[in-house]
Amino acid sequence: MKFSIGGALKLAFRPWVEGLEHIPAEGPAILASNHLSFSDSFFLPAVLDRKVTFIAKAEYFTSPGVKGKLTAAFFKGVGQLPVDRSGARGAGEAAIKSGIDVIERGELFGIYPEGTRSPDGRLYRGKPGGLARVALATGAPVIPVAMIDTEKIQPPGKVVPKLMSPGIRIGKPLDFSRYHGMDHDRFILRSVTDEVMYEIMKLSGQEYVDIYATAAKRQIAEAEKAAREAAKEAERAAKEDGGSERGGDR
Repeated sequence: MKFSIGGALKLAFRPWVEGLEHIPAEGPAILASNHLSFSDSFFLPAVLDRKVTFIAKAEYFTSPGVKGKLTAAFFKGVGQLPVDRSGARGAGEAAIKSGIDVIERGELFGIYPEGTRSPDGRLYRGKPGGLARVALATGAPVIPVAMIDTEKIQPPGKVVPKLMSPGIRIGKPLDFSRYHGMDHDRFILRSVTDEVMYEIMKLSGQEYVDIYATAAKRQIAEAEKAAREAAKEAERAAKEDGGSERGGDR
């Protein structure tokens, strides 16, 4: 499944890759990537010879329709792990445990430190939970990864993807073994996460925003709601003014 879908993706989109030599031929490693698009979880596994296991939302495995079935088939085919996010704390612990299990099997574990897709193409503050805790609990190296232009392939509202060549830039492994076993020290977790995000920023060239992407999404949603309400109020006021003018003509 991985090779058939991965081959089709490479043939259709011809993604370019830099830094493949930083992916170990064997043994465990954590791939920490920025997150621009739903397609990130397709393109990164497609260009690697080894399987990389990401934690995926459970909804990806249960969505209805043809698209939902194809998505579920892909994620299952490449060995992605569903995590139910309905309970935030429980979901976080489940994701961390799954990541540790993957590393202990000597495999590649992929994670998006931002926790969600960027709402505007900028790089947001990494969450200090999953990435750092898995790295410090296992001693596995962290390899920073930058996805380039994947958000342009299928922007929100577009059904048919745009055929273009996205990029993947892979950095040198980061060694945090000096902090091994300190996976419950929040200051160390923050420091490790920030160091990884800095490397991703250098690879991607993105503008960095020191807030969480989830907070940015809330701000954007609130601004859009306020704009809609202001537009409705302006429309209502315009109608009232128009009615008043017509009444005055009579």
